Amino acid sequence: MSQTVKRAITILERCSERPSTVQELADTLGTHRTTALRLVQTLEASGFLRSVGNARYGVGFRLAGLASRAVEQFDLRELVHPHLQELSDAVGFTVQLAVPQGDRLIYVDKIEPPSSITLNTRIGGEVVIHTAGVSKAILAHLDPAQRDRIIAHATFEKHTDSTITDPDRLRAVLELVAARGWSTDDGEFETFSNCIAAPVFDGRGACVGALSITAFTHHATIEQLQEHLPLLLETTRRISRELGAPEGAQETAAAAGSGTL
Repeated sequence: MSQTVKRAITILERCSERPSTVQELADTLGTHRTTALRLVQTLEASGFLRSVGNARYGVGFRLAGLASRAVEQFDLRELVHPHLQELSDAVGFTVQLAVPQGDRLIYVDKIEPPSSITLNTRIGGEVVIHTAGVSKAILAHLDPAQRDRIIAHATFEKHTDSTITDPDRLRAVLELVAARGWSTDDGEFETFSNCIAAPVFDGRGACVGALSITAFTHHATIEQLQEHLPLLLETTRRISRELGAPEGAQETAAAAGSGTL
């Protein structure tokens, strides 16, 4: 990539975070003010930057239009599927992708190795909100209003002795998940299976889904499953970067804690 293109990208990223002056952009680039000014003028003339007053520049409407059209063409499952396959091949267990759709959480992809657990979940099926690891990973990072609407759909039916059956208890668990960036299902739906899960973020820093690794308890205890946490988190970080997630969106998810939820 040419130096000029790199500098232009840096300017667009900086101005998308906050309107900036030419001098601030020059400082960010580590160049003379005249170099930054030429780039700003070119980007402004092309519609990628616009003057927002006080000698500052923000993102232009042409760039916003391109971003909007890119989102319309975007297929999350298509982008994530190769990462799911790679992760499943590496750990040897079932890997799933779930996403929020309105006030529901839906499974949209799943890889099941021949020797791994066969889940009773299906692509297109709803996630059990109060038990699933992917549910906790997503809910913990959603807008509070959307989170509450989704929780309102939970039955809180008891499946095992470990099932969360109270909305307040679920919300307390979600606070812990948000703090450490990943979640578990430790025999909460079925006593013979468990999972770990982590969120995926998009270019706005919003949670758009979660990945999980699931295993039979006689193949891997929850503690043994957590040994794969670094690989799971690296996978979700990589996907988030491809989605344009801002720096820091995955910092919490990357900080692996201890214990189970």
